[in-house]
Amino acid sequence: MSTPVLSKNSGYVFNIQRYSVHDGPGIRTTVFLKGCPLDCRWCSNPESQDFAPELAYNDNKCIGIQDCSWCKQACKFDAIRDSENGKVTIDREACQKCFQCVAVCPSKALHTFGSVMTVADVLKTVEADSIFYARSGGGLTLSGGEPLAQGEFAYEIIKEAKKRRVDATIETCGFVDWSQLERVAPYLKIILFDLKSMNDDKHKEFTGVSNQLILENFVKLRNSFPNLHILVRTPVIPGFNDTDEDIAAIVNFIKDMPNVSYEILPYHRMGQQKYTYLSREYRLQDVKLSEERAVALKALAQSLKGGN
Repeated sequence: MSTPVLSKNSGYVFNIQRYSVHDGPGIRTTVFLKGCPLDCRWCSNPESQDFAPELAYNDNKCIGIQDCSWCKQACKFDAIRDSENGKVTIDREACQKCFQCVAVCPSKALHTFGSVMTVADVLKTVEADSIFYARSGGGLTLSGGEPLAQGEFAYEIIKEAKKRRVDATIETCGFVDWSQLERVAPYLKIILFDLKSMNDDKHKEFTGVSNQLILENFVKLRNSFPNLHILVRTPVIPGFNDTDEDIAAIVNFIKDMPNVSYEILPYHRMGQQKYTYLSREYRLQDVKLSEERAVALKALAQSLKGGN
């Protein structure tokens, strides 16, 4: 999956979440960039995985073909067909992502995930809430997807934020070229770094990639930028990394490193509906993490890390 070429001052954004309190210190504006090199089975942002804008369809909002067929008339590729429920269905193979159907859909049942934004567009939105950053110690967080998969765009946003005295951080999976991390790190006070599993075989099975590059980048980042605070986060997924041994392996890897803290993120299904909008299958249908298990793993991590 290659990244569509844009200028360094523009890129693909699929969401901007204001007043976020879970993506770094203080009140923050989280900018979600499209594109990710991983294929995590539990991904809560499936619309982030592809680098280009995607067509989404919310069947519940569709007026129905008896009262509206504008999308069918607008589609030149016969990708929108009648459905047995009186609405429409999308032929994903035929769709050319021209998005003419989106332009004419009166109910917004058809919409796009992702649009082109410039650095100036992003900072204009971010700066609208600057008063909250000053009072709370917040700022801008780049997330995704993997924001450094659009490395030039991410770098220009971070650099411009610094010029405008907006605190910035990045949430990364670590599976990027070291040069991308090395370039943005001097502009950051804190970075959110996912470590999902120390077991390479399990990591490959559940994310589609090896953890070797991720671990190498983590060590390089810690050694090269000792003053940069690293918040390590682990999404706990039943059947993947929810045993005591899984969490202990991660904590033991980082516990003696200075300026590193740790956080567990319990599994949730909040992004499941978006798979339906994209005509994709959610692969963890029957998975559930109990609250008791999540609490126990958090307590284990705290005891091993010494409360940091």
